[in-house]
Amino acid sequence: MTTILLPIIIIVLFLLRQNLIVILGTVTAYSYWAFGDAVISNIVVDAWDAANKDILLSIPLFILAGNIMSKGGMASRLIDLMTALTAPIPGGLAIATILSCAAFAAVSGSGTVTLLAIGTLMYPALINAGYPKNFALGALCAAGTLGIVVPPSIPLILYGIMTQTSIGDLFLAGIMPALLLTFLMLSYAIFQNFGHREGKWDIKYILKTLKNGIWALLMPIIILGGIYTGYFTATESAAVAVVYSIVIETFIHKEMKFKLLFNVVSDTTKLLGSLFPVLMIALSLNVFLTYEEVPQSLVAWLSQRIDNPVSALLGINLFLLLIGCIIDIGSAILILAPMLNPIAESQGIDPIHFGIIMVMNLEIGYLTPPLGLNLIVAMGVFKESFWTVCKATIPFLIIMLVGLMLVSFVPRISLFMVQ
Repeated sequence: MTTILLPIIIIVLFLLRQNLIVILGTVTAYSYWAFGDAVISNIVVDAWDAANKDILLSIPLFILAGNIMSKGGMASRLIDLMTALTAPIPGGLAIATILSCAAFAAVSGSGTVTLLAIGTLMYPALINAGYPKNFALGALCAAGTLGIVVPPSIPLILYGIMTQTSIGDLFLAGIMPALLLTFLMLSYAIFQNFGHREGKWDIKYILKTLKNGIWALLMPIIILGGIYTGYFTATESAAVAVVYSIVIETFIHKEMKFKLLFNVVSDTTKLLGSLFPVLMIALSLNVFLTYEEVPQSLVAWLSQRIDNPVSALLGINLFLLLIGCIIDIGSAILILAPMLNPIAESQGIDPIHFGIIMVMNLEIGYLTPPLGLNLIVAMGVFKESFWTVCKATIPFLIIMLVGLMLVSFVPRISLFMVQ
């Protein structure tokens, strides 16, 4: 009876439109009471033990660094540089848009921040230059998601925490898939806009924009270089990112005044106030599930029904694509990563490779209704209807699905830089 009640409770909470912390907290408390030792106070003990990790510090620090750079001048400087470099290429402004999103995603680590920072500047520019509205909407929505898999990626950090996988290796594994997606989007942009040519190369202007944008381009190099040369850990790299962003925006670009910096820190703190309670409860539930050997039981059950890695990957990909339509990426990773990772490992799938697959699947969820976050943000920012934005993203959804299949079934793409 207690087992039957759990899905009923979850369904009722969803129907009542409760937020994630209420649902997750109720499920965790019920699990401890019904299936554990009936001591609900152990939730607090387990949450503290699970959350007592240095790597958790990297999440607020990377978010803060990304917010500082999005409010400063790095986005506009990157756009100027990419526009100067791509001017004579067919579809140059479209290419500059996608490259700007990719570059800023590597700096901010956030898909939504990238869409807002780049989109508000590039959408009017694309429309004024005569690019189709549907292409402009689709390109910005899709390229904005590159921040999900480009290091420093918050979803990759969450996956690493929940599965005890190396954050540094996940960061490195995300580079080639991100480059692959960027290449596919660029190819489509050139094909669709071959008749658009914005101008010619101006060496003086390129050098000027390079000088202005070099500080933003150096940041991911410093972060990844520092991690893999052993100068600092993944957590310490987050602190380096915050200090670097403050120094650049305050003393070099001189666009981050104290009042603005205070507001950015305040906004980031509010965001973390909603994120960390959910993370703590999810970690507590993870401890409980591991203690009760739920993942092992699930693996044993599925192993009798899945007899090869190909069918496992196809099934998991389809499941995650559906989950991405209805659950945000952070929640999906917190809930599902500890359960799906052992299943993948049982089929011989590398946990680092699987982490990239999981994040790429959920990345596509940013572009799928009804809860696609980038669709909703684009609808508000660009003043277009929800379904107009949805239709505009269809070609890019197909491109991202092609990229997902390539990464899923060619592990070397994600593991090339790790092994």
